[in-house]
Amino acid sequence: MLLIHTEEDLLRAVREDPWMMNILSAARALMLPDSWVCAGFVRSKVWDVQHGFTERTPLADIDVIYYDSSDTREETEKAWEAQLRAADPSIPWSVKNQARMHVVNDIPPYTSSVDGMSKFPETATALGLSLDEHGNLRLAAPHGIRDVIQMELRPTPSFITNRQLHSIYEKRIASKNWRLLWPRVQITAVGQLAQEDRNTW
Repeated sequence: MLLIHTEEDLLRAVREDPWMMNILSAARALMLPDSWVCAGFVRSKVWDVQHGFTERTPLADIDVIYYDSSDTREETEKAWEAQLRAADPSIPWSVKNQARMHVVNDIPPYTSSVDGMSKFPETATALGLSLDEHGNLRLAAPHGIRDVIQMELRPTPSFITNRQLHSIYEKRIASKNWRLLWPRVQITAVGQLAQEDRNTW
């Protein structure tokens, strides 16, 4: 299995993965606005490839996000989840409207799904994939792909600058067991970066 060095390498690895392409096709079939399959779905694929794993690391859920400010009811998200479960009950689907998530997270409203993605806890998690109307694979990476392909786990800028979010990042690091699953991953503590940020003032 070839390692991932570039965005095209990443897209190639996904195109060659029937399981991932089936999930992307199922999400595309819903025709949700500004829709992406994101987070661990993308990150885990990259880290599996970089570690040379021949078996997929199991995922707790498959995150589908979209942006629809005209309907921010949670029950609408659940209805979309039900449709996806009906299409493939073997997948642990999770659907979230990013036009609603700022209320959940108590922060200013997001302007798009990719804006919401940019506020995820880790840069290596702030990744999304989707199929366009022609079936072409697209990648959203608001913080780039350097960290994920180099297996470096660090907080996004919003988690560095907001001290109230530091504990969320640290709890995720403690609970996710990423170093056990992918031993080559290097983790940066949010407090370390926050101190460096203050030292530049």
